Amino acid sequence: MAARRLSMRNIKEVLRLGAAGLSSREIARSLKLGRTTVQRYRDRAARAGLSWPLPPELTESEIEARLFPPPPPAGTPRGMPDWKHVAKELRRPGVTLQLLWLEYKSAHPEGYQYSRFCDLFREWKGSLDPVLRQEHRAGEKAFVDYAGQTVPVVDRETGEVLEAQVFVGVLGASNLTYAEATASQSLPDWIGSHVRMFEYLGGVPELIVPDNLGSGVTKACRYEPDVNPTYHELATHYGTAVLPSLCKLFSVKVG
Repeated sequence: MAARRLSMRNIKEVLRLGAAGLSSREIARSLKLGRTTVQRYRDRAARAGLSWPLPPELTESEIEARLFPPPPPAGTPRGMPDWKHVAKELRRPGVTLQLLWLEYKSAHPEGYQYSRFCDLFREWKGSLDPVLRQEHRAGEKAFVDYAGQTVPVVDRETGEVLEAQVFVGVLGASNLTYAEATASQSLPDWIGSHVRMFEYLGGVPELIVPDNLGSGVTKACRYEPDVNPTYHELATHYGTAVLPSLCKLFSVKVG
């Protein structure tokens, strides 16, 4: 009984500190608990629909029953996740496997626990047809694009919060990555990001592969996509070439 009271006290403290903005690591250090234990408490509370402050009408026994429901009877069928839907949702910015598992558990409380959910998803992915593996020579290609999500930037003088774009460039062979925040995806920012990327890399790749961003590619075409003239001049100046990606040739907006 004493151990159960201690557990409930810890759970309440985990929820209280989490509501105050502390991370699982910080909560674990404060309460002298394992980080996995803290995260497990938080996951159980999320599945049970409980948050801090706890509803005053619930007794500790009722809270415990919601956090630790009895296991389903032996032989009870478990709902199998829609793995195609899971894979599709994972491609969306900010979506994680844990978020999708919580969504699955809300619909199937008797369903698989997180570790088994992850194992089954990996098994499903492994059963798919193999994809083409691309080989890259060192210094051959740099893949460039903007990240899907913006980042908030605070103006020091006015305090205004602005949404900055995130430019990312990755070398194909080494995966060496350059990233920076810019005010927009306009052509001056796009060109400036390339110049700073070359300075960071200490050299220029043979090919630049943009994902058909409107600032870099003005017309989508399977065989001869049109490269923005300024972008072409950049490539000529640095002795490289622009090779637009074939991944989105028919979804780019004409700039």
